[in-house]
Amino acid sequence: MSGEMKEMFDINYYAVLGKLEGRAYASIIAAGSDGEGAQRQIDRIATGWHLKRIAEPMIVNFSAQTAEEIWNPKELKPDTLKACHELGRSISEGIALGVF
Repeated sequence: MSGEMKEMFDINYYAVLGKLEGRAYASIIAAGSDGEGAQRQIDRIATGWHLKRIAEPMIVNFSAQTAEEIWNPKELKPDTLKACHELGRSISEGIALGVF
């Protein structure tokens, strides 16, 4: 999880506690390795906020292990990019229809 994302959760956790119950969430993680640590952290926060997961986690593993690989620009494969778009679209449509 990026430092910025972690900071956002840290700053806002107690401020929104009790105000988000039942809201929908999903996660897409870009990872240099397995991404499971970031997913666990997000799930812990979502559990505390009583959010409702509406899609399985999507973890995009770039297998970046060296400093050079980590800093190099990443490019999503077309099928992965399509899956990300579809997830975002389905969440947006679900919110607009009142499903979530």
